[in-house]
Amino acid sequence: MDQPFTLAACAEMLWRDKPIEWRCAQLKELGFEVGLWNWAEHDLDALVRSGATFSIMNGYLTGRLADDEGADELLRSARETAQVGKRLGVARLNLHGTGLGEGGLPVRPSEVTTGRMWLKARDTLARIADMAEEEGLVYTLENLNLPVDHPGTPFGRAEDTLALVKSVNHPCLRLNLDLYHVQIGEGNLIETCRACLPFIGEVQVADVPGRCEPGTGEINYRVVAKALYDMGYRGAVGMEAFASTDPVTALAAFRAAFSAGSVSTAAST
Repeated sequence: MDQPFTLAACAEMLWRDKPIEWRCAQLKELGFEVGLWNWAEHDLDALVRSGATFSIMNGYLTGRLADDEGADELLRSARETAQVGKRLGVARLNLHGTGLGEGGLPVRPSEVTTGRMWLKARDTLARIADMAEEEGLVYTLENLNLPVDHPGTPFGRAEDTLALVKSVNHPCLRLNLDLYHVQIGEGNLIETCRACLPFIGEVQVADVPGRCEPGTGEINYRVVAKALYDMGYRGAVGMEAFASTDPVTALAAFRAAFSAGSVSTAAST
């Protein structure tokens, strides 16, 4: 069996003392595609020179889903980022329930998400999807955990992002299903994957607690990998995790968890 999934890793989280061009080139050499957190912090020419294949990156710099002013700004920012994505050949451009600021905290936190906000968010995402179709791109909406990393983020739970993407129902708007965030906020990983499966653009992983590579925490990612494979998923899996030791070892653990061997022989729990 060939590699069952396309594997990628977040460049900003590995070799953090090295230039971004070096990190991207190293991931390419090791056989991984590259994810990026924030394109605006990097030299785009250096990213191109790395020769890397980019799996996903931030799809906006400013804006919000659920109010008129924020939605207009989000669409403007997403249009700008779309051109960067096309230049780099990025497969997916990522969105959140609201803009994130220092430390990953929402720039406009919301303890209550009203019906009006839901309707506006759906309308905004439909506008993004139509723009993405014009540009020949795919946008994803990422779930985030509220208890630890992103308190106050509207539409943060996986069930929320699924409801929004389902309601828009457009091929240019998919889910970035981050299982690290699901485990902290909701759990029930395999059934969440199954519910989200028709709308998944990418799956992202890190172990809990600690947000390091698979095998360092409580999640049995070999079993998750087999379940994803058995339910028919063949897309991208991105390691959005820090390395508990050295990055090469961490990437090897990630690859082993999502290897052909894992999907054919993972032990049940």
